[in-house]
Amino acid sequence: MGKQKKARKYATVKRMISLRDQRIKESARAKSNVKKKDDPSAIKEREVPQHPSCLFFQYNTQLGPPYYILVDTNFINFSIKAKLDLVQSMMDCLYAKCIPCITDCVMAEIEKLGQKYRVALRIAKDPRFERLPCTHKGTYADDCLVQRVTQHKCYIVATVDRDLKRRIRKIPGVPIMYISNHRYNIERMPDDYGAPRF
Repeated sequence: MGKQKKARKYATVKRMISLRDQRIKESARAKSNVKKKDDPSAIKEREVPQHPSCLFFQYNTQLGPPYYILVDTNFINFSIKAKLDLVQSMMDCLYAKCIPCITDCVMAEIEKLGQKYRVALRIAKDPRFERLPCTHKGTYADDCLVQRVTQHKCYIVATVDRDLKRRIRKIPGVPIMYISNHRYNIERMPDDYGAPRF
């Protein structure tokens, strides 16, 4: 005689006591969802993000020479590949004095890239570059740049990264510098400030 096959029970779950059960102590019980009725005469408070005073529609009044340009990691790398001097090419693009700024996060990102990017690290440590200290946790450079540009609208962001460009385009009044045809170009810059139009 053959062995009787035992039927397996599928999707069996351990039974748990519900949090509203009488056997559970009063302190550990789930609170009942009783909604309080809103007072129609009470003043409703909404949190609306305040628009910066420097913006006149899409025109940013805080932008003007000398330009402060936030530099991203890949911008330095692509500049080296295109054999462009950073500060000189920025001045050729904007026809004014440019001060490249580099945050601690971007510096940490270049240092993490190791021996292969030692030229980029040497360029980033140039005394003409202004170092911006970071107070937040973590070293993700894109978030750092977006946060800094959202708070202070006085920067131009230099990047080649598509995702970062997409994020910065959502912030009004922040121009983007990028590399095309072995030269620097600028996007979303007011006409008054001498940005070249192609």
